[in-house]
Amino acid sequence: MPSAVVTSKGQITIPKEVRDSLGLEPGSRLTFRMRDDGVVEVQPETLDVLSLCGIIKPKVRNVTIEQMNAAIRKAATRR
Repeated sequence: MPSAVVTSKGQITIPKEVRDSLGLEPGSRLTFRMRDDGVVEVQPETLDVLSLCGIIKPKVRNVTIEQMNAAIRKAATRR
């Protein structure tokens, strides 16, 4: 059975066998669930890319071509 040692900073190295089994890669996030019976479940956090759709709302502004051209001219003269 794989095991790990906790460092003084509370960190562990997850054994390769466990990383492979969970499909973990560098940067992967884990969720820890503590059950009432004292067992701790570790699961990789997974996100479906489509679930992120619409999470960031674009800042919509109605800008005319003339306003865009004026902004470009203003920025160009600053240089």
